[in-house]
Parts: sequence; structure tokens; C-alpha cells
Amino acid sequence: MTTWNGDEYQQRFDRLAARGVEVHGEADLVCTFEPGSVLDAGCGTGRVAIELARRGIEVTGVDVDESMLATAAARAPDQTWVRCDLTELELGRTFDVVVMAGNVPLFTPPGTQAALVAGVARHMGERAVLLAGFSLDRGYAVEEYDRDAAAAGLELTERWATWDRQPFTDTSGYAVSVHRRSSSP
Repeated sequence: MTTWNGDEYQQRFDRLAARGVEVHGEADLVCTFEPGSVLDAGCGTGRVAIELARRGIEVTGVDVDESMLATAAARAPDQTWVRCDLTELELGRTFDVVVMAGNVPLFTPPGTQAALVAGVARHMGERAVLLAGFSLDRGYAVEEYDRDAAAAGLELTERWATWDRQPFTDTSGYAVSVHRRSSSP
């Protein structure tokens, strides 16, 4: 299991933002779905969750790493932060959008990706979307992700190579996927 330093991790994005780099592409895409509520699954230091809340969306951030959540809570103490392994997540509610930004499936122990997808899918409302973005060069292919999503009752509806919707091709090194509840019985 990777051990993180939340403050150091957040400083990376703070430096990028200070240089004028857009660091809210994930939040921009989430907002296009006009959610009232969002589950930021694998929220890390809360970069996406905090930006979504700033835009008026009710957000719950979940992460397993104590240091990341401590940084998130220090940055936004009035938001809801939950420490939990996403494979075991049971919040007792659903959301309009579930987002996994920042390679979340790649930080899950090998062999637990299906449980991860099932865990977050349990928190999707009837018309909700699951948005996930991750690198494709680290042992978890989009075909595997799609199989895990199908096993959780989801189907792929859109896929891009970036959070700003650049077209996905066979040579893309990153995928941003949109899954919804399966319409087939």
C-alpha cells in the first residue's frame, strides 16, 4: 500500500495553479452532468471535491489514506470527508455523479479493481454517472475496467482521452470513461 504525504501531494497542484495551469478539468467535466450531489471516490487532498463544493454542489469525499484526508479536512473543514477503503464503502445513500479522478483504480491493490468498481457503483442513483480517469500504462486496461463495470451493472456510454473530452483512440495513454446503469435486464 502506498503511503502518502497529503500536504506534499497538494503542493504539487498548488504550484501548477500558481503557474496558471488549469487544475480543475475534472470538476469542469463533472459539472456538465449538472449534479446536485457528487461522491468523490478516492478524493485524496480534496482538490476536486473542494472545487465542486465551491461551485455549489454537495460533495462527499472518500479516501483510505489518513494523510490525504487530513489535508483535505484542513483545507475544507466544513465538507464531509470519510476514511474508508472504497471496496468496502457503504454510505447508505446515492449520488448523481460518482467521480474517480487521479488514477484511483491504479492505487487499489492488484486484483481488487472489480470490488472497487462495485463499491462505488452501489452509491450511484438511478440516473447517475460514474466518471473515472486513469493512465493506461500501469497494468489495468480499459477493457478490464469495462468488464468490472459491467459486472457491477454498468455500461460504457462515452470515453475520452482527457478530462476536456479529447477523442479517445487506440494509442491514447489515458482514458476518461462515463458509465451508467445498464439498460439491459
